[in-house]
Parts: sequence; structure tokens; C-alpha cells
Amino acid sequence: MPSVFIKTYGCQMNERDSEAVAAQLVAKGYSMTADALTADVILLNTCSVRDAAEQKALGKMSHVAGQLRSKNRKAVLGFMGCMAQSRGRELIDKLPDVDLVVGTQKFHRTADHIGDLLAGRAGGVVDTGEEKGSEATIREHLLNGASDKRPVTSFVSIMQGCNQFCTFCIVPDTRGRERSRSIDDIVSECRELVNRGVREVTLLGQIVTSYGRREIGERDGKSAFVQLIEAVHGIDGLDRIRFTSPHPKGYGDDLIEAYGRLAKLCESAHIPVQSGSDAMLKRMHRGYTRKRFLEIVGKLRAVRPGIGVTTDIIVGFPGETEEEFEATMSLCREVQFDNAFVFKYSTRRDTPAAAMENQLPRELIEQRHAMVLAVINEMGARRYEKFVGKTMEVLVEGPSRRNAARMEGRTRCNKIVVFDGGNRFHGELMELKITRNGSFTLYGDPAIVNLN
Repeated sequence: MPSVFIKTYGCQMNERDSEAVAAQLVAKGYSMTADALTADVILLNTCSVRDAAEQKALGKMSHVAGQLRSKNRKAVLGFMGCMAQSRGRELIDKLPDVDLVVGTQKFHRTADHIGDLLAGRAGGVVDTGEEKGSEATIREHLLNGASDKRPVTSFVSIMQGCNQFCTFCIVPDTRGRERSRSIDDIVSECRELVNRGVREVTLLGQIVTSYGRREIGERDGKSAFVQLIEAVHGIDGLDRIRFTSPHPKGYGDDLIEAYGRLAKLCESAHIPVQSGSDAMLKRMHRGYTRKRFLEIVGKLRAVRPGIGVTTDIIVGFPGETEEEFEATMSLCREVQFDNAFVFKYSTRRDTPAAAMENQLPRELIEQRHAMVLAVINEMGARRYEKFVGKTMEVLVEGPSRRNAARMEGRTRCNKIVVFDGGNRFHGELMELKITRNGSFTLYGDPAIVNLN
């Protein structure tokens, strides 16, 4: 059977979608390969949030097409995901070697389209239309192989789409409006994962805290999202629950209270703030203020002392003044984030921000980006240093990505811990004493837990 190469750009939603497409193809007899230039099918799952991600995907496909077509004229080259959704047939017009463009509501059709293309039954397939019920079609997971290779953590997509319409973001156009799966369907998927060895699930949504607002609604003072967390919490054998990415508007008191009440809900919160300036937040159409964001963080830390708090920040948004930029810097110092993803503003076509006046020069954006990173790195080093000498629970996920001779896992507050040990510890919950810290990494002493 043909071999398939998949490369993913962008967020965890894209990672999950790629995993599901791969699982569907494997179930049909395809094999996966890490070498694009020997594959029979090349799929790039794309991101449109930033221009750099689009350019990387276009460059990768152009390079592969130039190298591969001389060797394998029948190879299928395809784009999936957000850029595929937003650009559609334009991608085939731009790169005539591309055979397939699959939008964000059509991932489950990918295997059928590839089969038709390989058999010569179709050519130049563009499938980007809306499809009712598509939010419930992607359930497959790649979990085959030896027990020490199977993942112990897994993403579970609970919804599709976004209704927020931030002025800088193209996602509502590429992912469509919010559509949520049923609680029963999600719990069934999580239970199946646990039966196959998964011990931690991460619930995924473009704005995950918006889950089920219309389909399910509030009950007994609890949002649909908290109802879902409670249902997943009841699964026997599941040890940990995480979720991403939320919106500050979704942090009601019911969710904050859940952190203190539900033991499996990890004390970790990634809350995108984007800016520390109220004026900027208003131009971004974020729907909250600096004061409200600080209130959320304060309540979370009161309920779960030691909770890990991370965020997203955009620098160089149109019209960003020195005062507005300093407001973001001061917010970082006030909150003392454990880490942050700092993004340089990128113009996205057809977004309100693209038409705003006072677009900042690239040099200034680069300068401000470096300044925020320096602050984040400085405070991160201080916060990680405080863990040295403490004993922490770590879920061992597998070999370290930087040194395969070591193992790595995560604490409940989402800190990576590396330690000396073999594959026999894969999937174990372990207590490790932290002996030192690196750049956003902790190191455990194997002697403390008698790993020798």
C-alpha cells in the first residue's frame, strides 16, 4: 500500500486533526513515513494564524513538489487545514503540482479523496464546504505499536469553530462557527482512550471554555464546559485532565471552583491575555479588561496555590503606543507568568486589524518582541528555580526529545521534567525530587526514587 507523509503546522487542534487523518489512512492499509521525498502521499496540515506559518507550508510544498515529481509522477500532494480552507482552489492555481485541498470541516473525507486520486478517478480535488455534524466525525487515534511506544496522554477535540471575532484573527473564517459534540460522545472517546493506556487527556477547542453554550447550556449554576469536565472526571483509570485554549471570558466562578473541587483537573491554566492595555484589548475585541484578567489569575491562585499560569501575548498590534506596550510589560511583571508564547503581530487578510491605521514597522515589532521575551525568560528562570529541592509528581511520557537516553514527563502544573531512566517507566506516575532547573525544564534525581 502507499506510504504517507504528514507535516503539521500550528496549534494542538491541527495536531489532533493530523493524528485522526493518519489513523484513518492506517486503518485503510496505508503506511506512515517520516521521509517526504519517498512518500506516495504528502499532506501538509496548515495554519493561517500567522503569515510565517503559511509561507513555511507553501515553501515546503514547493520544495517537495520539485524534488518528488521527477521520481514519482503519481504521488498525491495535498494541503489540509486552515490555509486550505481560506485559500481553496487558489493553492492549486499557485502550485499546479498540488492535487488535493481539504478544508477544516472535511478532514474525515481525506482518505476517500486520496483513494480516488491514486486510482485516477479524480483530479484537482478542492473540498472546503461546510458540513453539518463535522465536529463529531474525528475520533480516530494512532495508538498502535509496542506498549512502551503508546502515548499516555492524548488530545480530545470537543468542538469546532469560534464565535469570538478578535480583530487580528482569521480563525472564525477558517474554522467556522462554534459547534460542540455531545458530552456522552466525548466521554465515550475518553473512556476508550483510557482502556488503551491513556492516563491524561487534554480537551481541545478553539475557545474551549465556550463548549456547549447553545447546545447544552447552563445547569445547576454550572456551564456546559464544567459539566463536561465533571463527566470526564468520573472515568475510572483516568488520572489527569487538562484543556486548551480557553478565553478569559470563560473563566466563571464555576470553572474556578472546579479547580479546587476536581482532583483530576490539573493545576495548570493557559489563559491568553494578548495585551496588558485596556485600549489595546478593546481594539482587539477581546471582551475583558486588565483588571478582570488579574482577578481571574488571583482567584485561581487562591483556589490552587502553585497553579502554573501561562499565556499568549501579541506585540506590534496596529497603533500600539509606547504606553500600551509598557502596559503589557508591567502586566507580565505583575502576574509573574510561568511561561508565555510571544507573537509578533502578523497581518491577516480580510481581518479588521489589517485595515487599521498605524501599522507598526517590522523593526519596532522585532524590538518589542525581544523585550517581552527577555522579561518572560527572566521571570521563568526565577519561577523554575523555586522548584529545585521539591518532590513532584511526574507522568512519564517517553524518551526525552533532546536526549533519547533519558526519560521525560510533566508535572501537574505542566512543567517538563527530565530524568535518567529506561522505557520501563513509560506511562508511570512517579515522585521525583527536582535537583536543578534549565530553561523552562526541570531535572529529577533518579537516586531519590531508586531507579538504578
